[in-house]
Amino acid sequence: MSSLTHLDEDGAARMVDVGAKQVTRRIAVATGKITMSAKALNAIRDGLVKKGDVLATARIAGIMAAKRTGELIPLCHPLGLDSVSIDFGFEDGAISATATAALSAKTGVEMEAITATSVALLTIYDMAKAIDKSMVIGDIRVIAKDGGKSGRWRAQGYEDLEL
Repeated sequence: MSSLTHLDEDGAARMVDVGAKQVTRRIAVATGKITMSAKALNAIRDGLVKKGDVLATARIAGIMAAKRTGELIPLCHPLGLDSVSIDFGFEDGAISATATAALSAKTGVEMEAITATSVALLTIYDMAKAIDKSMVIGDIRVIAKDGGKSGRWRAQGYEDLEL
């Protein structure tokens, strides 16, 4: 028998049965960033991108993507999310995106938070690529989660993050 939860005893892919799990409040936070030229960063910050408000559009795209994670990732459960939020930060030569997803359910929301972050960053690229085609998306990862059997978890450097 496989110790991997997404494989059955014959090694075939499967969706994990969460039917016997308890419903608990679950929250996950994921972050990532997109590095870019000063010209692109300034255009986004100053609202001068011809396609419109880059961060507002990226926020909506990320939220929409989180709601569709079960359709995009083959073995993810479709979830009725209670909330998704996305915050952006301007850094030296980059914009960070941090998504928080939450619900009360039998399975976690890490994939929804990662998907929201990823699509928000992809949307920034799409909207600003006419200014800088060499932008780089990276460092996407889960930094915190609460709930479920494993309880509270924080990535190194985020131990004090409150959800």
